[in-house]
Amino acid sequence: MNKVVLGLVLGAILGAVDGMSAWFTPAVRTQIVGIVIGSTFKGIIAGILIGVFARKVQSLALGIVFGLGVGLLLAFIVAQMQHGFYFQIMLPGGMVGLIVGYATQRYGHGPQPQRP
Repeated sequence: MNKVVLGLVLGAILGAVDGMSAWFTPAVRTQIVGIVIGSTFKGIIAGILIGVFARKVQSLALGIVFGLGVGLLLAFIVAQMQHGFYFQIMLPGGMVGLIVGYATQRYGHGPQPQRP
């Protein structure tokens, strides 16, 4: 699968799971639908960015570090908007980025040359 598409799909799935982890924070259970939608969107953005990076840079270590960085940065922005819950937001957000960074480098395919 194309690295960008893999990043997008995996980011969306893991972003949704990330949002569902908010269920374990009782103070935000009433907002779970919005959190899942927002986390899915955040995962899609992270997946696209990580997939594009994976197409340009062919290094597993750099892909993992970049994925972790993107996941943490996007999660930090969300935590800043919430004025709290930094650990509860940034831990799963960083893990999403780390996993997507690994998967896009390891299992994604770069552009295929066209055959005449």
